[in-house]
Amino acid sequence: MRTGRLRGVHPVLWAGWAALAVGAVLCVIGWYGVSGERYVGRQLPYLASCTVPGAALIVAGAVLLTHGRNALAASRVEELYGLLVTAGSADAEESGPAGAALPLAVSGDLLMVPGGTLWHRADCPLVAGKAEAVPVDTKLIAGGELGPCPICEPTGDTD
Repeated sequence: MRTGRLRGVHPVLWAGWAALAVGAVLCVIGWYGVSGERYVGRQLPYLASCTVPGAALIVAGAVLLTHGRNALAASRVEELYGLLVTAGSADAEESGPAGAALPLAVSGDLLMVPGGTLWHRADCPLVAGKAEAVPVDTKLIAGGELGPCPICEPTGDTD
């Protein structure tokens, strides 16, 4: 499944490669012209007409390639997200009537991973089976140093 945005990225990549190639050719022509001249006054036209524009095209090509690859990666992430949402809605339809989706985790015990930024229910898939997961210190939650996991959505009750 290719999106329109994914198809639109390829011309940017082609333009980047073309700018790099033309820039490299201009730099080589400029270098060759400068190397054949003995006097600085005769070298300057080669620098001005070939080498400087060639270097500018190389920079422009690098920018276009970077932008094109970032756009390509972003479009792939959007495509995968769309597939995930589609698969998630299909799973929700199979699980029962609308609004009756079961929570992912229901345990009352709260855990955290040392150095992490979230706290989880004990049966959350992000911490389930991890030996390094430890019980949550309520001071960290009260101090705002840890946030609730968006997957298992734990409550702040740590009784």
